[in-house]
Amino acid sequence: MNSFKNKRLLILGGSRISCQIVECAHNLGIIVGVTDWYPLDKSPAKKMADEQYYVSTADIDAIVNLIHEKNFDGVITGFTDSVLPYYAQICKKANLPCYGTEKQFELFIDKSRYKELLRQYDIPTIPEYRINLEDIEDTAKDAQYPLLVKPSDSSGARGITICHNLDELKQAIGVANGVSKNQNVLVEQYIDAPECTIFWVFLDGEYYLTMLGNRHVKYNQEGVIPLPVGYTFPSNIQPQFLKDIAPKMKKMFKSVDVKNGMMFMQCKIVNGTCLVYDIGYRLTGSLEYINLKKMCGYNPMEMLINYALTGSMGDYKIVKKIDPYFNGKYTYNVSILCKPGKIKKIEGLDQISKLPGVIGIVIAHPEGDEITENMKGLLAQITIRILGKAENIEEMKKEMLKIHSIVHIISDKGEEMILPGVEEKDFEGTIYEV
Repeated sequence: MNSFKNKRLLILGGSRISCQIVECAHNLGIIVGVTDWYPLDKSPAKKMADEQYYVSTADIDAIVNLIHEKNFDGVITGFTDSVLPYYAQICKKANLPCYGTEKQFELFIDKSRYKELLRQYDIPTIPEYRINLEDIEDTAKDAQYPLLVKPSDSSGARGITICHNLDELKQAIGVANGVSKNQNVLVEQYIDAPECTIFWVFLDGEYYLTMLGNRHVKYNQEGVIPLPVGYTFPSNIQPQFLKDIAPKMKKMFKSVDVKNGMMFMQCKIVNGTCLVYDIGYRLTGSLEYINLKKMCGYNPMEMLINYALTGSMGDYKIVKKIDPYFNGKYTYNVSILCKPGKIKKIEGLDQISKLPGVIGIVIAHPEGDEITENMKGLLAQITIRILGKAENIEEMKKEMLKIHSIVHIISDKGEEMILPGVEEKDFEGTIYEV
């Protein structure tokens, strides 16, 4: 990485997870500003930043003026799809590096569009139904339930519903339509199957798989989609993916002129094949860059910051460090989900931090925060992520289960808030064996 002493970086959006970008930039010696329209108490990353601004990320001209007036050397955004097109416009107008184009971001935000692109390159994806919103009853008459209804341009599991009959379908379409910026709704066959997440990093038009892990989801709440309770890397489907699907994906990336950045793809696993159902051309809340830094010695977040300030993802020596098999070792992520309630006390983190494999603890909701009813079924229910490493599968399983036995999150009513998490059965037949 370059020397960043006295370099100035503007971060678009001050959500709590953006604190990760602030911390990473500070560790590189960068002066950090954060902007959004929220007040300081609603924008946690502003509290960590060196400078705080109250310009909306959607106000392109005002942000560009801010960049010029305050002499920022680069701009970056992180974890929210909706900000990406604004980010591209801002970079273009301010003449600053942007790892993607507005056209590319719009493509990989729109689920309908990127699913069509996947099909063009024979990449498996979830089957869908073409439902006319003006005539739902007739156009859905041949649909095979259950169905998954979601806005085509949203993220974070917002507006997603599983439905089992026509009445539920109509209601679900109304929910998704209300969340969608473009009133574009996707109706897919709901597939109850194991999941995985694929991670890529892009350097000057070359594409590298960084890791592929099992995304362990749990049916631990009534009436909502299952949410992730953990990740284990590498997945046992990785060799087949590298052989059959990865070459097709590289051709797809080339076809839309992807050059730099990083991407994640969430998939269902059916008959040993990855069926892609969600894509993000951005940083992701699973925080896998912490695992990669520890396991392989490079950090995709640092690479994106490097790009924002220099127009380069970094030294090509990074390529030699990329190893999705981690030299025969393993890495994990435990995601602690909480039911609605106000958090009074979090217990056990000091003990967890002393476990031999733990490499990071990231709190999304500290004491005093509330998990609201509106968060139910959304990734916002993830309260803590604990990341770690292990020499072998048994060691990884043991530590992940140990974490769940130690941590407690108590509500202001004295109740345990943690929902059921990873169990012994979740590991069966999912993890790549050396």
